[in-house]
Amino acid sequence: MDAPTPLDDIVTLTYDDLRAIAHRRLGAHARGGTLSTTALVHEAWLRLSGSPNVRWNDAAHFLALASMAMRHVIVDCARERTALKRGGDRVRITLEEDVLALEAQPDAILQLDEALGRLAELEPRLAKVLECRFFGGLTEPETAEALGVTVRTVQRDWVKARVLLRRLLED
Repeated sequence: MDAPTPLDDIVTLTYDDLRAIAHRRLGAHARGGTLSTTALVHEAWLRLSGSPNVRWNDAAHFLALASMAMRHVIVDCARERTALKRGGDRVRITLEEDVLALEAQPDAILQLDEALGRLAELEPRLAKVLECRFFGGLTEPETAEALGVTVRTVQRDWVKARVLLRRLLED
């Protein structure tokens, strides 16, 4: 049996936090859906463990990386759900931190991911804040610690990111 890696160690230390983040992201929609809290955590771990260049400074930084991995898992699930559907009107979505209706809104998740990618090109830190808060379910203090900024900066960035993201979604 192989010795545990640093990634295994940090996942063990933060597993409860990761499950809480995943649970907040999926909420009631996980029941009866295709993606459970446990599955989201495990899929995120698989993605992180499959990347040889994954480095983190501390637990908060690791949770930010896990948020990014969870985003990719959620987006991939949404892509799978919409693989047979093409075209159609834009779907209205909410940017509330505690609401992520993956099962009900796969098109919205894909639109959000595309807009978030465009936001990252314009304002990388704003995209990171949005990713941590929306996809990762991190609180303002957790996001501030993960990104190495103040809570007030996260608050300002969160407001600005949502405004810019809405504009990008409308384009």
